Amino acid sequence: MSARHTSPRPEASGHRPVMLDEVLAWLGPQDGDRIVDGTFGGGGYTRAILLAAKCSVLAIDRDLDAILRAEKMATETPRLTPLLGRFGEMDTLVRNAGFETVDGVVLDIGVSSFQIDEGERGFSFMKDGPLDMRMGAAGPTAADVVNTMSERDLANIIFRLGEEKQARRIARHIVQRRAQKPFETTADLADAVEVAVGGRRGARTHPATLTFQAIRMYVNDELGELARALQAAERLLRPGGRLVIVAFHSLEDRMVKQWLRDRGGKTGGGSRHMPLAAKGPEPTFELSVSKAIVPSDKEVEGNPRARSAKLRAAIRTGAPAIEEETSDGMNLPPLSDLEDAL
Repeated sequence: MSARHTSPRPEASGHRPVMLDEVLAWLGPQDGDRIVDGTFGGGGYTRAILLAAKCSVLAIDRDLDAILRAEKMATETPRLTPLLGRFGEMDTLVRNAGFETVDGVVLDIGVSSFQIDEGERGFSFMKDGPLDMRMGAAGPTAADVVNTMSERDLANIIFRLGEEKQARRIARHIVQRRAQKPFETTADLADAVEVAVGGRRGARTHPATLTFQAIRMYVNDELGELARALQAAERLLRPGGRLVIVAFHSLEDRMVKQWLRDRGGKTGGGSRHMPLAAKGPEPTFELSVSKAIVPSDKEVEGNPRARSAKLRAAIRTGAPAIEEETSDGMNLPPLSDLEDAL
């Protein structure tokens, strides 16, 4: 691990990048480096990276509002290049910008503070707005999902992506309610979920929290996008390049953990009952840490969003990238099926 950086503070926008010191320490930006910030969002990581060294940053986001923020920041420094698109396509985006390899990739997985705070984006039931939830401008909205999807598929999404135990009851009530009137707003859906589970009954979190999380993840294909991003980073990073990922959801962190273990050759030691499998491809990453790094108590106290964050880091080896079919492994109904039905 490189020497610990003293991180610059983010701009006064309400956006607080999580585990900023740890991200900088494991990313280790150096003069002349080319770094991909695959989830620009509010620009907290990008700004800190640019201040930490005389390096350049390629900032990717599928949200046009985020790219407009990046373009405004780029007026302050010629070392920042904003790129509109999905981070799962980062290798294509970066190569279209004229670069074949990069020295580092950082990803902050999940919805940004800006998206949550804007009620018109429909990410949160805390601020009533249209039932949208799209990080980009294309594809089905959350309203399309809850108003047209079958009860079985809805329950599958809510159970698998939200890990909501009452998924069947919630899906059944959504289908019954939409027959009377289609869902249009976040408050409307939140109220329906609350009715479905029998009210709050002293719960610390709103009963719709997991359902909203699941629908948002489905609308944006977040697990599929993460799987594609990991493979894209593998293709793009030079030997010795650093990969740093901060995840907030257990499913996402599990995916990152397993993928890095597989790419690092950590597939288990076998036993007399189950001998070692045939030797696989040469490891493409060396794990920087064996266990996830979590935020300090002090950071969690000052920034509750950091509570569930886990950081994992790895270094690219010189082995060829492993080409394989991308899957999120959740057996969810394809988004394309919903688009065809609209």
